Amino acid sequence: MQVNRIKRWVLMLAMCVLVAVPATPVMASETKTIIHAMGSTEVPKKVLRVVTLFQGATDSVVALGVTPVGVVDSWAQQPTYDYLREALANVAHVGLETQPNLEAIMALKPDVIIGTKSRHEKIYRQLSQIAPTVMTENVYDFKTTLDLTAEALNKQEKGQQLWHAFQQRITAFRKAIKQHEAKWPLTAAVLNVRADHLRLYLKQSFSGVVLKEIGFQFPLPKENGWGVKLKTKEALPSVNADVFFIILQSDDAAVRQNYDAWRAHPLWQMLTAPKNKQVYEVDNVAWLLSGGILGAEQILDQLYHMYQFPQTER
Repeated sequence: MQVNRIKRWVLMLAMCVLVAVPATPVMASETKTIIHAMGSTEVPKKVLRVVTLFQGATDSVVALGVTPVGVVDSWAQQPTYDYLREALANVAHVGLETQPNLEAIMALKPDVIIGTKSRHEKIYRQLSQIAPTVMTENVYDFKTTLDLTAEALNKQEKGQQLWHAFQQRITAFRKAIKQHEAKWPLTAAVLNVRADHLRLYLKQSFSGVVLKEIGFQFPLPKENGWGVKLKTKEALPSVNADVFFIILQSDDAAVRQNYDAWRAHPLWQMLTAPKNKQVYEVDNVAWLLSGGILGAEQILDQLYHMYQFPQTER
């Protein structure tokens, strides 16, 4: 307890020094103003050291060809998602997305910090005392994350290239699925199976944003927010859709048992996707946790595979 108090005191003292002692002056010509979810921030035009505080920002930085000096732990496959492990092999970790370690961030001496208002609003002032900090509004809007990250790193051209390539692959997928399916757009239910309930993810979730960009529609079109929890099987008709994408929360036996119980229910058998054998289990990291353009590309990869369309190049 005494050691923790000393650490907190040292951190507070260091923050005060950062505020009280002006940093080396930076010429206006060497910075640019970035508008973001928390206001506006002067960021160096040349950024060499970036710390990312949520998964989508980490994904986007890697996609832009930059290696961050600090990242937060992943939600699964700790400490780093498998698809990013090689790119982040020697990168320092600065705690959890929901509770980043300010001391660890400060020790890395970043040029810029990229966070999100939905996670880090309360510590924005402290982060800004360490380095210029920019924030997205949320963690699921991967296009905004890509744009803000590209702007912060002065990689706008690369960001535009990534988005254009993604859109080209979407166009090719739409063309193929229109020839494959009599009805387009299809409605899609993204169902996250947990040990004690089911979650339907909608348009304000990462997978929902990606599927909407591709052209899918959703159950409960008037529902706002990330989605809804289903605790009773009598609610199954509300998730009816042309296709189900199933995200198992973990490999825990209780999760699989819960999924088996839901799909054994007579109401499940009456829904459109199960009747037409359009139920697909998908990767939880890509569809639920990744949050960035590389994760979105993985979702599209899996869709191409599910529908057995020839893969397009990234």
